[in-house]
Amino acid sequence: MSTAGVTALPDGGLKNPGAGLITLDPVHTALLHGLDELLTGLAERLAAPEVMGPPLLSVTGLARLDYFRNFPHLGVSAGRFAPDAFDGLAAGESPGELPLRPTGHLLPSATCYGLLLSLEGRDVGEDGLRLSATGRCFRNETHYDGLRRLWGFHMREVLYLGTKDGAVDHLERGSAFVLETADRLGLDLTRATADDPFYDRGGSRAKLMALDPVKHEFSAPDGTAIASVNRHRNFFGERLDIRAGSYGPAYSACVAFGVERWVHAMILTHGTAEQALDRLRAARA
Repeated sequence: MSTAGVTALPDGGLKNPGAGLITLDPVHTALLHGLDELLTGLAERLAAPEVMGPPLLSVTGLARLDYFRNFPHLGVSAGRFAPDAFDGLAAGESPGELPLRPTGHLLPSATCYGLLLSLEGRDVGEDGLRLSATGRCFRNETHYDGLRRLWGFHMREVLYLGTKDGAVDHLERGSAFVLETADRLGLDLTRATADDPFYDRGGSRAKLMALDPVKHEFSAPDGTAIASVNRHRNFFGERLDIRAGSYGPAYSACVAFGVERWVHAMILTHGTAEQALDRLRAARA
């Protein structure tokens, strides 16, 4: 990979169409795509074929997975204009003042949800199943901050379903890959147990998290979490009737990468997008 032929916009910056929304210039775009390609190395190492998840998720399906109990603040709903708004739209009325009709779907907030929902009722066998995908994800946030916290962003995930031991192995190999890749890129990451704010700290789920953490994050020096390893136990296997042969309900686990956040970490470490792109080129040589 080279910066040759990759030219920054005249002002050298990123265009910001609105809060949490950013248009990447050619250099940042090349950096994002190059990093995503590098992160596919985990999928190649684990023989996880590339798939593409759905662009919308059923509200009914997400409710069965306790999504709204755990993440009531994150959902971005997909709506369509009601038929009684068509005449107003055609007459030039402001779209923001015309009625929307719910579709019963949300934009994805994580790549794995669409993959898991698509596997409902399936038997993945005791050898298990691995899949890899990059999805465009969307989250309502209390605030937005450049590439660190966006309304819409790219998330690459490598998902495993199978046995409990297989899930543990998946996360151990995923963690090793994160640290190895960070070292190749000159990134200094710290690993810590995730402190998810949606948990009621006095409730049973909070106590379970404290006793048996299911999520660890890898963060850049400024505290930006750029990758995580997530152990789902057999929760999705039970809720979606995904089985692992005679083993019973499948255990699942995923390794997730926030690609724009990797771009942020590279620029934070190496100074400019051009310098970060050159370091990425050297790491892939």
